[in-house]
Amino acid sequence: MFRLDGKVAFVTGAASGIGEQIARSFVRQGATVLLADVDEAAGHRLNDELGPLAPFRRVDVTQSEDLRAALEQTAERFGALDILVNCAGIGLVGNVEETSQEDFDRLQAVNVKGVYLGCRHAVPIMASQGRGCIINIGSVAGLVGIERRFAYSATKGAVIAMTRQLAIDYVSRGIRANCICPGTVHTPFVDAYLRRFHADEIEETLARLHARQPLGRMGRPEEIAYMAVYLAADESEFVTGAVLTIDGGLTAR
Repeated sequence: MFRLDGKVAFVTGAASGIGEQIARSFVRQGATVLLADVDEAAGHRLNDELGPLAPFRRVDVTQSEDLRAALEQTAERFGALDILVNCAGIGLVGNVEETSQEDFDRLQAVNVKGVYLGCRHAVPIMASQGRGCIINIGSVAGLVGIERRFAYSATKGAVIAMTRQLAIDYVSRGIRANCICPGTVHTPFVDAYLRRFHADEIEETLARLHARQPLGRMGRPEEIAYMAVYLAADESEFVTGAVLTIDGGLTAR
């Protein structure tokens, strides 16, 4: 007996990083997982590896019709929509003076509007079933100040607030909503950041990123996935409206 046997999950940002590890963990625990991402090549590769219980669909989370159709068709195809994981997101380094309006709007579109649209179209399906679990991926940047993360922090603060509101508004309809707030996690995003902004000092910058956490290292994507499995499983049925940090002690200081 696996922890997610018979459950149907929809994971955005599933083609890489934290979303990929959540999708992998869900499949290992018996769930059927719709892999949603804009990266078609990576999404198809993951589907090839995980098999028919993890179909891939190109989904742009900033497009309402994309998400509506994908969520409704997932429920129709597999008979339910038990779990929504809003993991698709993008980052940006910069203080308010360094943040253009275009970049600010772009982060809001993916990180905030994308979560809103996912929830907006999943909630009616879940409410009609009388059950559902929403897991939003936030960040410690939405809880504490992180240097030069102005726009990113704003989006993750919004994700945290939306999660709490969902939990209150839909607890009577059988829907739980929780937010995982990772600290610095070593994902492809971090590697791209290093190549773009610190090409001449990758190892030194990597060491600083590890040292930021009291535990002395960055997190691993699978460590975030472990928490997602718990929140998606029936054993967490008393958990809703929670904001859970997985940050190596960063916010304990």
